[in-house]
Amino acid sequence: MKVTILSALLATLLSTCGATQPMSDTAVAVQRLEYPDYADTEHIVEYSGFTVSYNHNTLVPDWVAYELTADELVVRYSSKSSNFSRDPSLKGRQASREDYSRSGWDKGHMAPKADLRWSERSYWESHYFTNVCPQNHQLNGGDWNSLENTVRRWAKKYGRVWVVCGPVFDSCRYGTIGDAGVQVPDAFFKAVLIPRDGGYVGLAFVMPNEGKHHSMNHYACSIDQLEERIHRDLFPNLDDETEAVVEALVVPLQAL
Repeated sequence: MKVTILSALLATLLSTCGATQPMSDTAVAVQRLEYPDYADTEHIVEYSGFTVSYNHNTLVPDWVAYELTADELVVRYSSKSSNFSRDPSLKGRQASREDYSRSGWDKGHMAPKADLRWSERSYWESHYFTNVCPQNHQLNGGDWNSLENTVRRWAKKYGRVWVVCGPVFDSCRYGTIGDAGVQVPDAFFKAVLIPRDGGYVGLAFVMPNEGKHHSMNHYACSIDQLEERIHRDLFPNLDDETEAVVEALVVPLQAL
């Protein structure tokens, strides 16, 4: 099984950044800073290529985390089909195709299928509804897609990156879709950790769930700012000194 961001942060980031001991094997790449009312409805699922914290209340993932390497961008499996389905191994409420049908919203991947074409299994796991959110069609095919392409370029250039992404809920102005009540996000976030020059560069982006077009730098913020907004600690296994530097900066994309 491919090493996910969970074990990557424990085995790779901690040792590289000078941590003396790995955290317990129950530690994850994302920790709560505050506990929302639905905290007990979250369910951590480790797939072959990514890890999901699925929320059985909102029926979308709270976050999706994965490591992407340059080697994994070599296409080993391709399909013209893109059928979505429930995860048959996961108990509890899930979204379904019927919830999205004629809703006006795309089935937006969090871990992109283009990042997971290194195996048939990883490709189809990306089509589970545990990895999907209602997403504006123009955003899905526009700026969000451009950011996904940029992350792949970084993975090729630097050999690997670590990614955490997911929905943002502020006012919940879009309500829900389907009979199951799938919550439509107000925005989406993506945080990226890049190994560079013996250290790390951290980037964060927040994109409103709408069809407007902007430059990538327009959406950029520091990881600290993102964490404050979504009430999560996204890279808790970095040592404190490294985390303080990496997560405080807003790095312009042209620097990469």
